[in-house]
Amino acid sequence: MARIAGRFGRIEPRASARAYLLGLLSKAERKNCWQLAEQAGLARPGPIQRLLRYARWDADAVRDDVRAYAVEHLGADAAVLMPRC
Repeated sequence: MARIAGRFGRIEPRASARAYLLGLLSKAERKNCWQLAEQAGLARPGPIQRLLRYARWDADAVRDDVRAYAVEHLGADAAVLMPRC
């Protein structure tokens, strides 16, 4: 989260992005806004829905940051990325 936190200009969407990211990485069976909110300890999915619908952030820049992180931590000359089916 430290790598992408600067992509969110305000604390509220930054906190929602953290909750969203942790929810996506969790073992929650379903990854909808309600489930992700519950995973984050929120009573309602509003903060996550606002992040996805109204918050201003550069999704391409966040994607690039996450990709760079993955390459740094998982990359190897013989590495192969296998999609999950």
